[in-house]
Amino acid sequence: MKRKLKVGVFSFTCCEGCCISVIESLNSKLFDWKDKIEFVNFKALKKVREIGEMDVAFVEGAIASDEEKMKLLEIRSCATVLVAMGSGAINGWPSNLRNDFKGLKKAKVMALVARSGQNENVVSVKDVVDVDDEIAGCPISEDDFIESVEGFVVKYSVGGKNG
Repeated sequence: MKRKLKVGVFSFTCCEGCCISVIESLNSKLFDWKDKIEFVNFKALKKVREIGEMDVAFVEGAIASDEEKMKLLEIRSCATVLVAMGSGAINGWPSNLRNDFKGLKKAKVMALVARSGQNENVVSVKDVVDVDDEIAGCPISEDDFIESVEGFVVKYSVGGKNG
């Protein structure tokens, strides 16, 4: 039996809609993927563990703090491929809307931002690290996620008794 594709799914500043799409994709693919894929890090499915080596990291959400930036850099260093999932990861939207607030609105929001330990500006994942692929949407579609994962299974020739 060949090894399983090691996959991590990570979420930063966002609504976590893309992670919900990932979970929903398991409704139709769980049994197809059980011998091909190992989710090595996905807090929505299993106890969070240290970030380790993985073939593919799927990342959703924008980067809003130095802590998130450091975690993203760690993920990038552990992943062969990093895929930005959704608008937050790809272009920072909608979380980055606060970057353009003005006047009293900006002052009120920045007071909350400072209390929460976030940075003044929100940036996309690809503003911080190299991104190898993207899945667009807000949230992504289950079909697009499935197509992406199955492409990596083929590319890395992993899984099942017959590959």
